[in-house]
Amino acid sequence: MAFNPFLMQNRASDYNMGSLLSQQYFPSMGFPGLNSQLLHKLQHQQSSMGRLPLTQTDLMAYPAPFRPFGVPESEPDVQDDPKVELENDDLWKTFHKIGTEMVITKTGRRIFPAYKAKLSGLDKKSKYILLLDIVPCDDCRYKFHNGKWMVAGKADPEMPKRMYIHPDSPCTGEQWMQKAVSFHKLKLTNNISDKSGAAILNSMHKYQPRIHLVRASDLLRMAYSPNKTFVFEETQFIAVTAYQNEKITQLKIDHNPFAKGFRENGGGRGKK
Repeated sequence: MAFNPFLMQNRASDYNMGSLLSQQYFPSMGFPGLNSQLLHKLQHQQSSMGRLPLTQTDLMAYPAPFRPFGVPESEPDVQDDPKVELENDDLWKTFHKIGTEMVITKTGRRIFPAYKAKLSGLDKKSKYILLLDIVPCDDCRYKFHNGKWMVAGKADPEMPKRMYIHPDSPCTGEQWMQKAVSFHKLKLTNNISDKSGAAILNSMHKYQPRIHLVRASDLLRMAYSPNKTFVFEETQFIAVTAYQNEKITQLKIDHNPFAKGFRENGGGRGKK
C-alpha cells in the first residue's frame, strides 16, 4: 500500500498531521495511559534540565502543537522507506464488498476484523511512534434501505477527535518489524463523555481508519518529526448501534471467534 496523506474533502485542514498533533486532538491526552505517561515524561525532562516539574494544570495549558524544549538532534545517517501492509487483507476486502459495519456502544466495542499491520523499511536503530485515528469519510449520514446503504442527509455534528497511540510506542524499527502490530485494544463508542480513550463516533456515519508512523524517540517530538500516513480503503466502515445488513452479521459469526452471543441467541440486525 502506497503512502497516502488522505486529506478529507472540504476538511483538509482538520485532519492533516499538524492538527492531529494539536491539543484538541488529544482530549485529556485522549488515549489510554498517556495522560500520566506524558505528564511523567514532561516532569522528568523538566527536572533533568533544572526546571520545576510541570503539574497537570500546566500540561493542559501547554500550547499546541507541543513546543520542543530544545533543538532536536540531527539524524544524517538515518535512511528509511517506511511501508505498511494490512494483515488479513482478504477478509477486510470480503467485508468491504458488502459494506462493513462496526457496532458502537456506550461502554465501547472492539473492531472486527482485527486491525493488524505489518511494518517494513524502517531504520532498525531509530525509534518510531505508531498512531491510529478514525476520521469521517464525508459529510453525509447514511441509512440502510432495500438491502443497500444510501445517503440520508447531512452528517451530524462531529464527535471529539481522538488519536490512539500504540502502547508499545516509542519502539525501535527493528522491534516494530519483528511481527504484525495489532490495534486490538482500541474500542469504538458513541459516548461523548468517554474517558477510557475509545474512538467516539456517530452512528450511521462512514469512517476511515488511518495509521500514522512518526520517527521520534519521545512523544514530545512528534509535532516536528518525520511522519507518514497510510490508508487502506478496504477498512472503511459505517458505525451502527445494531447490524443492519444480515450478510455482515453472518460474516461476523463465521469469522469472529468471540461472536457467541449471535450464535446462541440468534441476535443480529435490529432497529436503530
